[in-house]
Amino acid sequence: MLRHHGRYDYSAIPKRPVYDWPGGRRLAVHFCLNVEHFAFGEGLGNDYSVPQPAPNVRSYAWRDYGNRVGAWRLLEFAEEYGLPFALLLNSELYDYCPELVQAYAARGDEMVGHGRTNAERQSDMDAETERQCIGEATASIERHWGRKPLGWLAPYIAQTHDSLDLLKAAGYRYMMDWALDDQPVWFRTRHGRILSVPYAHELNDSVEVVSRRTGSEELCRNLIAQFDELLVESERRPLVMPVVMHSFVLGQPYRLHHFRRVIEHILRHRDRVWLTRPGEICEHVESLPEGLVP
Repeated sequence: MLRHHGRYDYSAIPKRPVYDWPGGRRLAVHFCLNVEHFAFGEGLGNDYSVPQPAPNVRSYAWRDYGNRVGAWRLLEFAEEYGLPFALLLNSELYDYCPELVQAYAARGDEMVGHGRTNAERQSDMDAETERQCIGEATASIERHWGRKPLGWLAPYIAQTHDSLDLLKAAGYRYMMDWALDDQPVWFRTRHGRILSVPYAHELNDSVEVVSRRTGSEELCRNLIAQFDELLVESERRPLVMPVVMHSFVLGQPYRLHHFRRVIEHILRHRDRVWLTRPGEICEHVESLPEGLVP
């Protein structure tokens, strides 16, 4: 028998119990904006071209555009359409540009732990270093936001064998690293269970645009097709559609121009969907009778 992680059991989606999201809706759409900070001249970092030798100012400046311009543009965009956002933030942003994070917090958006910086990766850490990383990022968000974050997404979605146990021990109630389902799923840890809230690996703007070189118009056509198909399927079962954004990717004007069509299409069906944040999905699942969610 193949080695197994032991975190969850197999569950076929058509055979699961049916439940509703608030208001009797069956499709939840949540919006995740990744805001990230990178060390200059060292560490890891996304690059839109062939990686260059350090200090690689071209790539650093491209990513920093997200904090100086792109995230602010997306804030205005969220205000214009009345969209709820979850900010997946590197805690180092509180030292670098605290006014950016505060602007999102002031409109009621959720803060989600996303490590200290995207210049490092949990999968490169031993258990004690990873515990410190999670603890420092969590404490920073709690100190500035006034409450502990409910959820976590690892930089580069790079967990270790210990990550889920460390997250649960640190008080996290959900994570979004495992893109295994279109519904929330409970995972086992050594300290009790933690919820997996769907997050997009497919149709993630960074993966699509940076890694796969998908054009903006095609990406947006695919997002609309994803929404339409899930909306029809949601007549049979509850589903979650994550919309994943990065400030230095979707915050570019021409990409946001095309993305407007996606949002306007979704909003035409607003009476049939639950526009929400991942933490609210977690809280709703926690309120459901035992056994409804696998």
